[in-house]
Amino acid sequence: MYHTWMRYFTPAPAHHRLGLVCLGVGLQYGELPVVGPRTLDHHVAVVISAGSGWYRTPDGHRHPVTAPALIWLTPGVPHHYGPDPSWDECFVDFTGPATATYTELGYIEPDRPVVPLADASAARAVVGRIARAARRGNPLLEVETGAAVHELLVALRRARADLAPDGDEVLQALARDAFQPLSVAEHAARHGMTPAELRTAVRRGAGCSPKDYLLGIRLGRAKELLAATELPVAAVARRVGYDDPAYFSRLFTRRVGMAPVRFREQQGRTVPGGWSNRIPDPDDPPMIEGPHATQGSMIEPLEAT
Repeated sequence: MYHTWMRYFTPAPAHHRLGLVCLGVGLQYGELPVVGPRTLDHHVAVVISAGSGWYRTPDGHRHPVTAPALIWLTPGVPHHYGPDPSWDECFVDFTGPATATYTELGYIEPDRPVVPLADASAARAVVGRIARAARRGNPLLEVETGAAVHELLVALRRARADLAPDGDEVLQALARDAFQPLSVAEHAARHGMTPAELRTAVRRGAGCSPKDYLLGIRLGRAKELLAATELPVAAVARRVGYDDPAYFSRLFTRRVGMAPVRFREQQGRTVPGGWSNRIPDPDDPPMIEGPHATQGSMIEPLEAT
């Protein structure tokens, strides 16, 4: 005995240019029938939230699946799976040019079709929103469900049992030390690692190299200081770990697309005599209460919902 509900969509070419589109969504539970062997031309994320079963690879190897878990179905790869004897699952079919980038960043893992999860609740909540958006007559269907696929990939990345939701200890330590004028080799030595080991750890956890990971943190902070303070560019450079302000300006210009002074002209939000020397705290954003709130209403940190 099993229960199943599913909807399928056909987004227009314009929707595909948004990067990701949702092709279908389903929720099922019980003694479901075996799927495959078959091959698809798009991606599917199958989230198992209760029960157990199996997944068979093209070479015939049988992988056990125990909830909570994720099964990746990727284009052109034969797959064959099913519950044993039953499980609860939800699935989302999707495609689009952004799948290549998500794969490069490690959010989609074609080489690991069965991924243990620490918790499936966040992913199921996103699938639930896709299911609600799939109601008949929703004029925003394609855009709303496509945006939710991006959210689903993030939720699945956070839920992986082998990674902490906000990165492992190495990433956290790199973030803490990002503004110190250290080379990648020096960062690696601090953790008792070789540069190659550090590159592997950061690539696995953040989907990029240590250099790019550190650079993203540094430039993000530099933008905040340029926009919210009146510190000279040279002082901003030192605050984010660059002793040579000319090098910092060249690097900023190359990565951001404009010079630091130009960015400040566009994004500056300083209040003369007020915030000129205050450094924004990225971990303590304010909340504006009500539609006509004043500065005094910015009273507490935002909470995740």
